[in-house]
Amino acid sequence: MRKSLLLCFAAGTIAITGYAQDIKEKEVARIIGTLAADDMGGRLPGTPGIEKAANFISSEFSKAGLQPLPGEKNFFQEFGKYRMEQSSVALTVNGQEKDWPVIPVGAGRDFDWEKDGSYNELHAKDPAALMQILRHPEKLEKNTLIWLDPSMAGYLSDLSASFSERSYDTREALETAADKASEGKHMIMVFEKEPVAADATWRIHLRRAIHIQHFANVAGMIKGSGKPDEYVVFSGHYDHLGTLPAVAGDSIANGADDDASGTTAVIMLAKHFKKHPPVRSVIFVAFTAEESGGHGSRYFSEKQDPDKVVAMFNIEMIGKESKFGRNSAFITGFERSDFGQILQRNLHGSTFSFYPDPYPEQNLFYRSDNATLARQGVPAHTISTTQIDKDQYYHTVDDELSTLDVGNITDIINAIAISAGTIVNGTDTPTRIEKASVK
Repeated sequence: MRKSLLLCFAAGTIAITGYAQDIKEKEVARIIGTLAADDMGGRLPGTPGIEKAANFISSEFSKAGLQPLPGEKNFFQEFGKYRMEQSSVALTVNGQEKDWPVIPVGAGRDFDWEKDGSYNELHAKDPAALMQILRHPEKLEKNTLIWLDPSMAGYLSDLSASFSERSYDTREALETAADKASEGKHMIMVFEKEPVAADATWRIHLRRAIHIQHFANVAGMIKGSGKPDEYVVFSGHYDHLGTLPAVAGDSIANGADDDASGTTAVIMLAKHFKKHPPVRSVIFVAFTAEESGGHGSRYFSEKQDPDKVVAMFNIEMIGKESKFGRNSAFITGFERSDFGQILQRNLHGSTFSFYPDPYPEQNLFYRSDNATLARQGVPAHTISTTQIDKDQYYHTVDDELSTLDVGNITDIINAIAISAGTIVNGTDTPTRIEKASVK
C-alpha cells in the first residue's frame, strides 16, 4: 500500500483537512483512460479524435463548475493557422509504389524529383546528427533526399511539425515564406519501412497547397474571491501524435503519459479548487497542438496580460516514477524563480519532494507550454516525472494506460494541489523570471 502524504502547513496556508479525499485514484484512472482510449485516435489536431477529446474535457470542466474565460462563450478557445498541406504525393522505389511517409522540409510548394545523379542522398539513424543537417539548409550544395531509418518512427511528428508543417498567422506570411523557399536548395525526408539500397532508383512527385487548420484550447476558470485580477494558471496539453507506423498491428499513439496524465491533473485540480475557493483567480487550460509547434499555448499566452499572471503550473508527463523515486517530481527552470522553493516549503513534513530538472541538457524549460509566458517574465514552470533519457514508450504506440502508475500520479496531483495553496490563496507570490527573447 502506498504511503499517504503526511501533511503539515505553516500558519497562513490552507487547512489540509479533506485534501486527500478530493483527488481519488479511481477518478484519475477514469479520466486518463478516456483520453488515451483507442477511440480518441491519438488526438491529432484536425481529426475527429481530438474533437472528441476536447468535448470530453469541456464536459468535465462543466461538471466542475468552471466558467468560460472572459470574452469566451464556452470553454473552447478557437483559432486558425495557415500551413502547407500535401494535396498529392507519389513515391516509387525500384519501380514499385510505396505508401511511406514523405516529409518535405520548409515551405516549398511542389517537388518532382527522381534519381539522376543531381540529388544528394543520406541515410539517417541518429536523431542528433539529423537535426544538425535540418537546421542548416543553407549549407546544402544539392537538393537532398534523406532516408529515415525505421528506428526513427517516433520522431516523425516532431520532424514534420518542426521542419515541414510550420504554421503562420496569415496567408500572406506563408506565401512569402514559400516564395523565399523556392530560391534555395531543398530537403525531403522519406521514412523507409524497409531497407533502401544505395543503388535503388526512386521518384517523388509531391504537391502542396495552402491550408488553414482550426485549433481549440479548452479553458475555464474560477474567479478569485479576494484578488480576482491576479491569475494562477494550471495547464497541460491534450493533443498527441495520432497514428504511427503499426507495431504488431497497433498504429494508435495513445499518449497516456504524454500528456493525458497532465491533462487529467488539470481536470482534477479544477474540481479540487472549486471545492476550496481560491483568493486569486485560477485558470485551467488544456492546450492543443503542443506536439506540432506549441500553437495552443502561444495563442493562449498572447491573450494574457503577463503582469497579471502570478504563476503557471504546466504539467507534462507525470505517469511514471521520476529518477528520484516515488513521491517526487521535478520542476523545469527551478533556479529561475523561487516557485519551486515555495512548493517544497508547503510540503514540509510530507513524504513528497520537488527537485530541480535533472536533464538540463535537454532544455526542457523552453520545450513545453510554459515557454511563452516564461519568456514574458512569468514564473511559469513545468512539473514532470518523465525519465526522458530512457523512456521506452515516449512517442510510441505503447504509451498506454497500462504502462502508467496511477497511484503515483494521484499522489503527485495531491502534492501539486497542496503545494500550490499559498500561491492560489495569495499568501505567496513567486519571484519573476528574467525576460527572454523568442528563440
